[in-house]
Amino acid sequence: MDAEVSSLSPLIISNSTASFSVSSVYSKDPTRLSADDNKMNGDEDNNQDKSEDESGTEPKSNTDEQEVVFIQDMGFTVKIVSPGTEAFDIQVSSMELVQEIHQLLMDREDTCHRTCFSLQLDNVTLDNFAELKNIEGLKEGSVIKVVEELYTMREARIHVRHVRDLLKSLDPADAYNGVDCSSLSFLNVVTQGDITDTPRSSHIREKRKIRPESVDCTPPDFIMPRCKERPILPLQPQAKEHKGPQCIKVLTTSGWNPPPGPRKMHGDLMYLYVVTLEDKHYHITACTRGFFVNQSAEEEFNAKPASPSHLCHSLIELLNQISPAFKKNFAALQKKRTSRHPFERVATPYQVYAWCAPNIDHTIDAIRAEDTFSSKLGYEEHIPGQTRDWNEELQTTRELSRKNLPERLLRERAIFKVHSDFVAAATRGAMAVIDGNVMAINPGEEAKMQMYIWNNIFFSLGFDVRDHYKELGGDAAAFVAPKNDLQGVRVYSAVDLPGLYTLGTVVIDYRGYRVTAQSIIPGILEREQEQSVVYGSIDFGKTVLTHPKYLDLLNKAGQQLKILPHQVINEKDEEIELCSSVECKGIIGNDGRHYILDLLRTFPPDVNFLKLEGEELSKEVRALGFPLEHRHKLSCLRQELIDAFVENRYMMFIKFAAFHLQQLGAKKQKERESRSSQEKEIAKITEVVKDNKEGEEKGAAEREIETEEAKKIVESITDSITSGEKLEMEESTREVVKKAALAVGSLKETEFDVRFNPDVYSPGVRHANLEGDGLKKERQLIKDAAEFLVITQIPSFIRDCLDHTSAPMDGITLSEAMHNRGINIRYLGKIAEMLSKVGQLEYVYSIAVSELVCRSAKHVFTNYMQSVELMSLSAAISHFLNCFLSACVTPHTPQGLDELQSKNAKKRNKRKGRVNPLSSPDNLEWTTMTPRSVWNQLKTEMKQYYDWDMPCDSVEQAVERFSLQKISLLRSFCMKTGIQILLREYSFDTKNRLTFYEEDIVNVFPVVKHINPRASDAYNFYTTGQTKIQQGYLKEGYELISEALNLLNNVYGAMHPEIAQCLRMLARLNYIMGDHAEAMSYQQKAVLMSERVNGIDHPYTITEYIHLALYCFANTQVSISLKLLYRARYLTLLVCGENHPEMALLDSNISLILHALGEYELSLRFLEKALELNIKYNGPRSLKVAVTYHLVARTQSCMGDFRSALQNEKETYAIYKHLLGDEHEKTRESSECLRHLTQQAVVLQKKMNDICTGKAGATLPPIQIQTPSMGSVLDMLNVINGILFVQISQQDIENFKAEVEKRQLKESTPESKDGVTKSGNVVVKELEEGFADSPMSVSPIESS
Repeated sequence: MDAEVSSLSPLIISNSTASFSVSSVYSKDPTRLSADDNKMNGDEDNNQDKSEDESGTEPKSNTDEQEVVFIQDMGFTVKIVSPGTEAFDIQVSSMELVQEIHQLLMDREDTCHRTCFSLQLDNVTLDNFAELKNIEGLKEGSVIKVVEELYTMREARIHVRHVRDLLKSLDPADAYNGVDCSSLSFLNVVTQGDITDTPRSSHIREKRKIRPESVDCTPPDFIMPRCKERPILPLQPQAKEHKGPQCIKVLTTSGWNPPPGPRKMHGDLMYLYVVTLEDKHYHITACTRGFFVNQSAEEEFNAKPASPSHLCHSLIELLNQISPAFKKNFAALQKKRTSRHPFERVATPYQVYAWCAPNIDHTIDAIRAEDTFSSKLGYEEHIPGQTRDWNEELQTTRELSRKNLPERLLRERAIFKVHSDFVAAATRGAMAVIDGNVMAINPGEEAKMQMYIWNNIFFSLGFDVRDHYKELGGDAAAFVAPKNDLQGVRVYSAVDLPGLYTLGTVVIDYRGYRVTAQSIIPGILEREQEQSVVYGSIDFGKTVLTHPKYLDLLNKAGQQLKILPHQVINEKDEEIELCSSVECKGIIGNDGRHYILDLLRTFPPDVNFLKLEGEELSKEVRALGFPLEHRHKLSCLRQELIDAFVENRYMMFIKFAAFHLQQLGAKKQKERESRSSQEKEIAKITEVVKDNKEGEEKGAAEREIETEEAKKIVESITDSITSGEKLEMEESTREVVKKAALAVGSLKETEFDVRFNPDVYSPGVRHANLEGDGLKKERQLIKDAAEFLVITQIPSFIRDCLDHTSAPMDGITLSEAMHNRGINIRYLGKIAEMLSKVGQLEYVYSIAVSELVCRSAKHVFTNYMQSVELMSLSAAISHFLNCFLSACVTPHTPQGLDELQSKNAKKRNKRKGRVNPLSSPDNLEWTTMTPRSVWNQLKTEMKQYYDWDMPCDSVEQAVERFSLQKISLLRSFCMKTGIQILLREYSFDTKNRLTFYEEDIVNVFPVVKHINPRASDAYNFYTTGQTKIQQGYLKEGYELISEALNLLNNVYGAMHPEIAQCLRMLARLNYIMGDHAEAMSYQQKAVLMSERVNGIDHPYTITEYIHLALYCFANTQVSISLKLLYRARYLTLLVCGENHPEMALLDSNISLILHALGEYELSLRFLEKALELNIKYNGPRSLKVAVTYHLVARTQSCMGDFRSALQNEKETYAIYKHLLGDEHEKTRESSECLRHLTQQAVVLQKKMNDICTGKAGATLPPIQIQTPSMGSVLDMLNVINGILFVQISQQDIENFKAEVEKRQLKESTPESKDGVTKSGNVVVKELEEGFADSPMSVSPIESS
C-alpha cells in the first residue's frame, strides 16, 4: 500500500479552489501517451479554441499534439526526510502542486499524524500552491525536508479534527448516515480480501488442483433458481470487526475552553479532555508548540504542565506516551486503514445515500456535535463566521481562460469542485430550513410563502406564492417549475457562452417539501424585482422588456438550443423582440454580469398534454388518447427529443432535395444531349461519354441516395442561394430546395431552418403577427415534435427493448432509457399500455408498472408528509409503508404518540413562533389512513397523472397480477423518497402482524437534483478512442482511452461515474489484448467505484460484478469468480426478480463455472433456468437458445443421462440447420456431437440389456467424463458474454485498414451521437448507456 500511495501520479491539475489530491489512487500510473505515441497517424488536429466546449453540437474528437505533450510531463522521484521516521522516496509529477505532497504525507501510515508542517528544499520553504515544475532546483533525487511549524488556533483545530478522522476512518457510520461524502462498498467483503493481492503461489496451486474439493462453490439457498425468498440482510454483508480496534474512550474539546487571558499570553490555544482505554482522565493543552498534559481536573482549572511534562508536536505522539493501549491499537488501526483499497476511502463528489442500514451504536463525539451546531461547511472554514460567496465562486470559475488544454482542465476542475461544494452546502441548508433551523427573511408571512438565506444561498419552497402560477395549475405548477428551471440551467451551462450567466441551482426534496436553492445575484436583495429585470417579463407576458445585449447573447445560445427569436406585444401595444420564453428574466447584477433566471420554459410546450382551444392534433395522435389534460400547464419537451426531431427533419430535407436534384440533373442531361446530336463528328465521341454519365445518374436517382452524398449536393446549393450567387443558380433548382423546405416544415423557404418558439401556446402572451403564416408554421412544428415523440420515439424505445440494446432492470435504468430517447416520464402510462401487448417484453412491462406504482405512491406520500409533525415522523412513515405494502388487513396506528405530551403542550403549541412553522402541531390526520384509502389514492393518481388504469385494489392483487416483488417496490420507494429503513428481514405476508414498526424507520434523507458539469476534453479523447477501436486500431484506442482516464482524474478527482465507465472500458480492452491480470486490476477499480458512486445495488454495479467475475476466472481465481457471480445474481433478484434477460446471462456464466468444477447437478439447475429465460426473451429459434441447449446436453452427458442429452442436442442441431444451413461449421459440429452421444447411449443400453438378461460378467462401464480444460471453459464464457476473438491474418488486417483509410479520404466521417462512426466496419461498439452486455459487446453468438 505504501508503494501505492506514494506513486504520486500526475492526476490533478489544481488551483487554490481545488486542493484535492488523488495521489493515492493508482498503484500504476494509468497508461500515458508519450510525445511520440501521440503522433498517431497524424490525424489528431484539435480545435484550439474550445469556447463552445459543451455546446449542443458534437465535439470534435481529435486532440492537439502540442497540448497533449504539454500535459504529459514526466514524473520523477524525490526523497522525503521527516522527523522520527526513516527517509523514503515518493514519485511526483512536475504538473503537481506542493500541496499534494502535503496531502500524501497526511495519508501515509508513518507520517499521517502530522498536519502542521512545511516542506523545505535547501532550507527554502516551498509555496503550497506552486507547481513542482516552477520550483528552482527541484529535480530527480532532490531531498525535501518536513519541518514542524508553530500551531495557530485554526491549525490546532484542523489537527484535532484530522486525529478524530484517523480514529474513525474504518467506522462505516458516516456512510450509513450519509455525511462527509462517505458511501458503502462491499466488494472486498464479498471476495474476502483484495483480489489483486493473491500471491503467485496460490495462483499456481489453484491451477494445478482445480478440483471440486479445493473450491467451495455451494451457492446460498436464496440465490438458487426458482427460490421465492428475497432476504435483505445479504445486501450488506458485514465484515468481522469492520470498525477496527477502539483506541480511546473519549476525545473531546474541554469545558475549560477558551483559554483565559493570562494563559493566552502563554500561548495556550485550546483545551482537550481525554479518557484513555486504561480509564485515566487527562486534560490536554494545545499550545503553539504542540500538545501537553496540564494539571486541570473536573472542578479545578490549572493549566500548568503536569509532571513528567511531555510536549509533543502531534497529539498522536502524546497519546502514544500516556496510553500503552492507545499505542498498540492505533498501530493496528493504521495497518488496517492503509491496507484498504484507496477507492474505499476517497470521498465521492456527491453524497450517495443507503436505503437501508443496520443498527449503529451512537457514540459520543464532540467534534461531530460541534459541527452540527455551527454553520461551518467542511474543511475550508475552521473559523465560524466565514461564509463563501457562492455566486462569485461559481461565476469566476466559468470566466477562467480556456484557450488550450491545461487551461481548460484547470477551468473544468475548478467548476466541478465549486459545484460539488455548492451542492453539499445547498443540501445542508435545505435540510436546516425544513427542520426549522433557519430564520425566514420574511417571518411575518404565511409559512408556505417564507424565504430563507443561509450561507449566502437563497432558499424558497415549492408552493404557489401569491397566486403566481394560478393560470398554470397552482401548487402543481409551482412544484414542477424548479425542476424545469434546472433543466434550463443545465442546457445554458452546457452551451457555456462567455458573457451569459446562470445561477447555481439545486432542487432538494426533503420530508415532503420541495426546496429550491440558488446562488444570489449581487445587489438583487437591495431592490424590488421590478426594478432589477431588464429583459423578459415578471407577470407571464403582460409587461415585457427587452435589452440589446441580452438579445445578442440569447440569440447565440438559441442557435444551439434551437430557440427562435420572436416578437410579442407588451401592455403598451409595442412589439418587443425576445430570444427566449417570456418568463425568462434578465438581470444585470451589481457585478456587471448578465444573469438569466426562471428558465422553466426553455423548451417548447408538449401539446399532447395541453388542451388547447381551436387546435387539433393529428389523427394518429388522437387515436392514442391525446391530448390529455395534465394537472399543470408546464409540460415541456426534453432537449434529447428536440435534437432527435431536428436531426430527423434534416435527414428528410436532405434526401428529398437530393433525390429531386438528381432527377433534375438527369433531365438537363437529356436536353443537352438532344442539342448536341446536331453537331459534328467530333461531338459524337463526347456524346458517348455523356450517355454513360447519364446512365449512371439515372441509376443513382433510382438507388436510395447515400445521406452523405445528399448532404453535399444540398449544402452546396443552399450555400449558393444564401450567399446570393443567384445568377448561377437556376430557378428550377431553387424550386426543388423550396419544395424540400416546405415538406419538412422549415421556417425559411430557401433553406432548412427548424427552431421553436417556446411562447407560441403560452397563456397571456400576445403574438405580433397573429394571422401570419409564421405563427402557424411555428405552432405546426411544435405539434409535429410532440407527434414525433409518440409516433417515432416511443415505438423505437420499444424496439430497443425487443432487440435487447436496452434492457432496463429497475425504475432508474428505465427512466434513463426513456430520457435518452427524449421521452418524458409522464408518458410512462402510455408506454406500459403498449408493453402489455408485447409478450416478449413482459419483464419491461412489470418494471414499468412498478415504476408507475412507486411514483404515484411518492406523490401521495409527499402530500401526506406535509401534515405530519416532527415528533410522529417515524410512526407516520411506518404507518404509510404498512398501508402501502403490508398484507396486514387493518394496520393500527403505532402507540406512544403522546409519550411526551404534557398537559400544557397544547397551550404551548398555540404560542406562535416556537415551533417550526411548516409542521402543523397536533395534526393526526395521517392516523386515519388505511390500506384501502392508500390504494384508492394510488389508482386515482395513476389515472390522473399517467392516464393508466390500475385494475387492482390492494398490493396483493398488484403483485399477483403484474408479477411484482414487494422487496423491489420497497427499495424503489425508499430511494425515491429518501427513507432509510432498518436492515432486517421483513415479513410482508402475515395477515395479522404489522410489517413495519416505528423503530424500522432509521432516517429520512434529501433527494437532490443538480446539473453535472462535464469534462469535455476527456470526452473527446474517449470518443476518438472508441472510433479507433472500431477501426481495428486497438492499441491506439487503448492509449487514447487511458489518456481520457487521465483527464477525467484531472477534472473530477478520483471518484466519478464517468471514471468507472472508463475503467471498465480499459479492463475490457486489456482482456481482449490478452493481459488478463491488468484487466482484473482495472475492473476491480471499476466495481469499487461503481459501488461508491452509483450505489451497492445499482444495475451498473451488477454489470461491473459480472465482468469482474469473468476476468477473475481468466486469472484462475475460480472460487472468487463464483462468489462475484452469486453476488450479482442476488442483487439482480433484489432489484428486479428472476424474470429478466440479464438473469439468463448470469445463469449461463454460473453454470459454466460449476461445470468446470464438476458440480454437474448444480450446473444443470442454473442452465435450465437460463434456457427457459432465453426461450422466453429471444424466441425458441434463436442462436442463444441453440447454444444453451448444447450446454444442457453437454452437462447431461457428463452426468450419464445420454437420452436427455441426445434430445437437447437435437434441438441445437435443428436450430443451426434452420438458421445457418447444413454446410455451416456450427451445424456440422452439432451433427458430430449427436453421433458421439448416440454411440455412448447405444453402448450404455447394450450393457443394461446384458445385465437385465443376466449375462455373466456384465457390469456397467464407468462413465468416462472428460472434465473440460480451463481454456475451453473460458472460450465458452467469452462466447456467452459476447466477446469474440476474430482470427484474422496480418494480411487481412492490412487490407481492412487500407479500405478504412480509403473510405475516410472519400468522406470525412461524421460522428453519430454515441461516438460510433456511421461508416467503416464496426468491429466493437461501446454501448454507453451502460446496460448492454458490456462495453465491447458484439451480440454474443449472433455473430457466429
